[in-house]
Amino acid sequence: MTIANNKVVTIDYTVKDEQGQVMDSSEGGAPLVYLHGFQNVIPGLEKALEGKNTGDSVTADVPPSEAYGEYQEQAVQQVPAAAFEGVDDIQPGMAFTAQTEQGPVNIVVTAVEGDTVTVDGNHPLAGKTLTFEVTIKDVRDATAEEIEHGHVHGEG
Repeated sequence: MTIANNKVVTIDYTVKDEQGQVMDSSEGGAPLVYLHGFQNVIPGLEKALEGKNTGDSVTADVPPSEAYGEYQEQAVQQVPAAAFEGVDDIQPGMAFTAQTEQGPVNIVVTAVEGDTVTVDGNHPLAGKTLTFEVTIKDVRDATAEEIEHGHVHGEG
């Protein structure tokens, strides 16, 4: 069966950055199952898989604009430590969800200097070209309920 909108696609995958470092992989775990055409995977991967068939292997280089976006310097901000109510020991690498006027934003602490905390609201893979190595394991028609809900339903 061919990958197109309203198909449930099952893939094994490995994702690498520009240096060839593995960023994520289904190896040793469960394959990824998604509903094609519903923005359940990044746009560049979905485009690369469109029209492919069960059993095909695909390697796709996906630029930031079709992955997690360009790195945005304005998403890096310095905020007072007092903004982290209830957190006594703020350390680089800690992740939080900040409530903004545009809704919740995931942030990561990148530096702490005195009472000033530098946070980064970029996705960790923003600004990176990613290489996807994919094997298509299965393609099936989505159920009416999956299409209505916009995602795959598991067993049960």
